[in-house]
Amino acid sequence: MREAVLYGGVGSQTRPSILRGSITVALTAVMALLATFSVEVISRGGVTDVGTFLTSMARPGMTTVVMLTVVMLCVDAALGRRFLSALVVLPLVLVPALISNQKQHYLSDPLYPSDMLFGRQILELLPVMVRDRPMTAVAVAVGILLSVTGLLLAWRHAWRRLPKMTSRNRIRNLCLTVPVIAAFGSLMDYSQYSYIRDRLQVVPMMWDQKENYRSNGFILAFIFNIPMADVASPTGFGTQALDAIPSRNYGYIKGPSDKPDVIMLMSESFWDPTRLKTLEFQQDPMPTIRAAQSGHVFSPEFGGMTSNVEFEALTGFSNAFLPYGSIPYQQYIRNDVPSLATFFRGEGYAARALHPFSGWFWNRNEVYKNFGFEEFRTEETMPAMEKRGIFASDDSLMREIMQEADGLDQPFFFFGVTLQGHGPYEANRYASNTVDITGSLTDADRATLGTYTQGIKEADDSFRMLTEWASRRDRETIIVLWGDHLPPLGSVYTNTGYMPDQVATRRASVDVMKQEHETPLVIWSNRKGVKQDVGTISPSQLPYHLLKFAGYEHPFYTGFLGRVQKKYPVVDRYQLIARDNTASPDWIRDAKTVDPLVRDYRYLQYDVMFGKGQSIERFFPQHAWLKAEGT
Repeated sequence: MREAVLYGGVGSQTRPSILRGSITVALTAVMALLATFSVEVISRGGVTDVGTFLTSMARPGMTTVVMLTVVMLCVDAALGRRFLSALVVLPLVLVPALISNQKQHYLSDPLYPSDMLFGRQILELLPVMVRDRPMTAVAVAVGILLSVTGLLLAWRHAWRRLPKMTSRNRIRNLCLTVPVIAAFGSLMDYSQYSYIRDRLQVVPMMWDQKENYRSNGFILAFIFNIPMADVASPTGFGTQALDAIPSRNYGYIKGPSDKPDVIMLMSESFWDPTRLKTLEFQQDPMPTIRAAQSGHVFSPEFGGMTSNVEFEALTGFSNAFLPYGSIPYQQYIRNDVPSLATFFRGEGYAARALHPFSGWFWNRNEVYKNFGFEEFRTEETMPAMEKRGIFASDDSLMREIMQEADGLDQPFFFFGVTLQGHGPYEANRYASNTVDITGSLTDADRATLGTYTQGIKEADDSFRMLTEWASRRDRETIIVLWGDHLPPLGSVYTNTGYMPDQVATRRASVDVMKQEHETPLVIWSNRKGVKQDVGTISPSQLPYHLLKFAGYEHPFYTGFLGRVQKKYPVVDRYQLIARDNTASPDWIRDAKTVDPLVRDYRYLQYDVMFGKGQSIERFFPQHAWLKAEGT
């Protein structure tokens, strides 16, 4: 082997030690350069901008190469074989880059460290993915098997043939590389200014993760996101700042004497397919919901991440104040948090959550306890439910809700999450698709859209069944329904001209953002009818509209959120959208110029989720009372 000849084995004196060391560093640097180039090509989906990233003095490409070189030299020293680090480091950077590429393809966002938290969720959904693309699944499985086998054989061969390092060289290399790695690590704390990091042209862009990954490269951007679980306190936050939040007009006012029942339904991937204007639908797939529509929800997500939408709807808090890419349900909800469940329980309601899937999914078992729900009904505790495809049907969930409601004498708050509309939308999920679609579509797109649209029709039928049942009830019954995000329809969007990419953008004009993030919203009562003219709102504004419609007043949900929605019905991390449809882009980048109302919103959320809860008694009286009672 050439390396063995070059180094002459252990103790060889055929070449000066300094030359051997220089050659080792040079060859390792070449491998690091090739690794960085490969990672960027894979994660970006092509060579565009990769050359600039690696050669421009204003981009940290070479900083990445140097960092990777030092890491590889350190791993070599730890293992005692020169160049063996390639078999350790390369898979660790190339595989995540490939996963990031696929995630961007379907969900628009790159891979974050927090994504590792829901690997079990992906495994749970593998059956439907395999069913949708069986040949792709087989190819992936074979590819993984061959890759693992090849890696093991390469490791065995390399361990036998690569030149060994003397103990002296190993200790020397560790003493040189470990401090350098530690220094690099200290530079990666994006929350602290670093002069050296600035000189290296490494600028964390946590407010814009796509630009962060493009400018800093996949490896550095991924590292920046590792500490996202540690949420720093906002600038100016403290007891004095909380006390300064005005409490006038926030006083708790007793609600209606005739307390209405409340059903909130988050409908999986529910969206209006007739927005695809280049196609013609022979019948309206959602006539009932369209007739009862109050407005739209501006989803902060696309194609997935349902729990983030759910977090906003149940708490009134915003993802905009949390690190980009974080998952509150899995990272931050570790203690009691005020929610609509605790509000209604404080009003004497029964509070239950229902979802016909595994309770551990998105950590809902624990989160719902911390939100104050008395009971969470899942597929493990519900009766056997009718399936549409491999998912429980919306009809079966509606029947379960109606049956549980009929068995209660006290007023109730039910929060339900449907499942039937979950993608991917494999052909022939249903025996027949009853909504004819005409227009220019490929066979694959027609099959995908046909399956999805049939699901929308059946969701509409299920909603009609629920409202007909509610209309026969004596007690007022309020139903709130909305879609959590647009469905992952893939090339349907691009081939119909609806969007330039298969996934929604994160930064665009208000009109474009609404087109790519709006889902239907219904707020309906069997006594009052439809709540009209809600407009487009963030999920965090749902508690305000629900409680006002139900006749309640509350310090936070109607008081504080009422002030927010009058000015900013949409609070998104990239832009605030005002009631007159004007936008304040990149508002979060400069704390000094943030609207005091939004600043106070962030203070309250931080205090409740990460602080000492100083504002809970004043703004969440029911939660404070339940906690004092130990219930």
